[in-house]
Amino acid sequence: MSAFSESQKFRQWWLWAIIAGTLLVPLGIVLYEIYAGHKSYTAAEILSGAAVPASIILLFLSFRLDSRIDETGVYYRFFPLQIKMNEIKWEEITKIYTGQYRPLADYGGWGIRYGLKGLGTAYSISGDMGLQVEVKKGRKILIGTLQAPTINKALKQLAAEKKISRNILIA
Repeated sequence: MSAFSESQKFRQWWLWAIIAGTLLVPLGIVLYEIYAGHKSYTAAEILSGAAVPASIILLFLSFRLDSRIDETGVYYRFFPLQIKMNEIKWEEITKIYTGQYRPLADYGGWGIRYGLKGLGTAYSISGDMGLQVEVKKGRKILIGTLQAPTINKALKQLAAEKKISRNILIA
């Protein structure tokens, strides 16, 4: 049974505008060249020129951040870069909490990012809220979320049902 699960995709309008621009600008140049009579392109040349930007668009459409919390631990993956869910068992966790972070200032943006000043690794797609997990080995993992209040409720429920060790600090 899952106490919490979430799946996020890139939905920022500005990101999609940049990605669409990578396809539209070269296409616009080619169409201008054809219209102005400077050069004629074959269909194969046009398609091959559009293949890279189209591949980038398809890649971004497939990106997804999945996260889950249940009685055995915390799970996350950044699909398609990570096919299998990463698992953090409750026995490994020393501290877990939700909070606000600064994606650009702390981690240099969204995606799989490595934080500055010992902040650890972040897995995020959008927003500025995350589930911070600290493990016994001193490693820190931030998992972006759009549902911080729901995560807090799930953590409290798991603690009340004694599914989480009492040694874990839930801030």
